[in-house]
Amino acid sequence: MLAGCVSNNTTDDVTTQATVATSPSTADFHRGAANAEQIASRLWSAGSTPTPEQIMPDATELEDLWQRIQLQLTFNVPQTRPIVEQRNFYSSHQAYLDRVASRAQPFLYHIVQEIEKRNMPLELALLPIVESAFDPFAYSHAAAAGMWQFMPATGKRFGLKQNFWYDGRRDVIASTRAALDYLQYLHDRLEGDWLNAIAAYNSGEGRILAAIKRNKKKRLPTDFWSLDLPAETTAYVPKLLALVDILKRPDDFDIVWKFIANEPKIDIVEVGNQIDLAIAADMAGLTVAELQALNPGFSQWATDPDGPHYLVLPKQHMAAFKQKLAQTPNQQWLRWQRYTVASGDTLGKIAQQHNTSISAIQRINKLKGNTIRLGQHLLIPMSAEDGSNYDLSVPNRIAKAQQQALGTKLTYTVQQGDTLWDLSRQHKVTVAQIAKWNGIAQRTPLRTGQQLVIWQPQAADNAVSGVSRTVSYKVRKGDSLARIAQRFSITVADIVKWNNINTSQYLQPGQQLKLVLNVTQV
Repeated sequence: MLAGCVSNNTTDDVTTQATVATSPSTADFHRGAANAEQIASRLWSAGSTPTPEQIMPDATELEDLWQRIQLQLTFNVPQTRPIVEQRNFYSSHQAYLDRVASRAQPFLYHIVQEIEKRNMPLELALLPIVESAFDPFAYSHAAAAGMWQFMPATGKRFGLKQNFWYDGRRDVIASTRAALDYLQYLHDRLEGDWLNAIAAYNSGEGRILAAIKRNKKKRLPTDFWSLDLPAETTAYVPKLLALVDILKRPDDFDIVWKFIANEPKIDIVEVGNQIDLAIAADMAGLTVAELQALNPGFSQWATDPDGPHYLVLPKQHMAAFKQKLAQTPNQQWLRWQRYTVASGDTLGKIAQQHNTSISAIQRINKLKGNTIRLGQHLLIPMSAEDGSNYDLSVPNRIAKAQQQALGTKLTYTVQQGDTLWDLSRQHKVTVAQIAKWNGIAQRTPLRTGQQLVIWQPQAADNAVSGVSRTVSYKVRKGDSLARIAQRFSITVADIVKWNNINTSQYLQPGQQLKLVLNVTQV
């Protein structure tokens, strides 16, 4: 309910290291309104009739960024039951809104500026709360990623690059640009109705267009409230409007929006080439985790060789970084290892061993294809620090999720016919858990030969209870461990343990397996 598009892969503790000011009082929050009253009073006392332009303070001159947004809110918020229910939920969770504000602090000023430049509604600045609670590392069960929760295809449609090194859906600068492009497109496509555009951002323009078409055929209104839409979408827009209502009148709900100074927190610097994030962090006077928190689009230990080549830094660190960058030769932005091709090597194997990509090796060594020769010397980019020091890289975030699991770690090789659902049932875990441990979406199809990490609950190691007997089973064509386990109501982990099976190898037709069956259950 906190973020409809975000799965359990979203964590509450992934926050930037920027300094957060203490929360002001409610009176402080309304300083903008108080200033307006003082201006009006002075003008009346002088015998002048104040105009709206004279009374209203300039949004850019307010001290609190939330005030800047509040002053420019224009949406009407009807007091309907769905909105009231969502508002009651948010207003009873002050701690949650505090966490949201902490995450939003480095990026919200940039988002507000971009919305203002486009003359779009400032209500859109609250949309990341609904989507991801302002978590740029949020990842949903449907494979949506980032603060703005782009699906892979939609991200590519709006220019968000996604590869081994970089995922533009998590890059706050790039994804904000893409999200506003998408919302403006939807607004224009849906006859200038912002609520319908916001609904389409959640469910897709096709679904909203179809609902509008049905209503037109029945001569019914085509506004958001009149459309027949999925339950998730009918709750999505009220979530946003509930937040708008709370920001408009926080006193009415005893809510304090944690103070965010109305000034830029970050700046963007063009580096011009690939750079190790640990080396860049040292130049900027930051920890690697602090740099990664501001640049969540970079998935590995370095920026993408093919760009983008910009970094987001705290504004106060920018001058020192630029100075050190200019003083450091490009060759020192990465470290290199000389590697001699051995028997059995492939570019893919070498890339995996060194946590880099095939294209990076090809580019550095000017290789036109995948052919390499025994004894050939290759230059391989390598991280300046141990891989575990890049806390927020994709491999380390996956590893952290795995370490939080309890039980025995099992490396399982996907066999033909396996599905996440089958594996979850046989290992007595959930599909969401397997997806989280392996950094994949729950709907991602499995590939034969794919390696999965599964944490088997300790209970699986217990002896079979009840009356049991040992049987010999001959593997048939098309069998997999998951299918055999399902057939005999046992677990994959037990089969592996009883037969000392190497799960990185496939079962072979005719192979004999020992199974210990509980005859009271079979």
